[in-house]
Amino acid sequence: MNILFFLTPKSEVAYLYDDFTVRQALEKMEYHKYSAIPIINRRGEYIGTITEGDFLWALKDRYSLNMKAAEQLLVRSIPRRMDNRPVSVNANMEDLISKAMGQNFVPVIDDNKIFIGLVRRRDIIQFCYNCYKKSVKEEGKTSVTFQL
Repeated sequence: MNILFFLTPKSEVAYLYDDFTVRQALEKMEYHKYSAIPIINRRGEYIGTITEGDFLWALKDRYSLNMKAAEQLLVRSIPRRMDNRPVSVNANMEDLISKAMGQNFVPVIDDNKIFIGLVRRRDIIQFCYNCYKKSVKEEGKTSVTFQL
């Protein structure tokens, strides 16, 4: 199975540009109700993932939790504690699943490192669950083998 089966395309995903201000970024995250969101540059290259916690610690450490003082701070200047590691559009399912086990979403990049979308862990789990239900329903099986 090709990982593109699970891809949510960039056009359907919220992301931040690395030159967004903290205010712009937090407003977008709040609107979409995300706790973590991909960051790309203006060329479309995947830069990393930023979390609510990254913003909180930056505001605490640099601005004593003064949001007004930090309004012009750029996303690219916020230290990130971790990044969701991307997979290539040509990655195999094993690599995708391996990354998805430790991340809520896996960014997908093309051969030029351009962000083309992401795969949500819940979509992989939903697919496995649907396979399981179908297999049990069809033959009353008690054990299931997944073919990915």
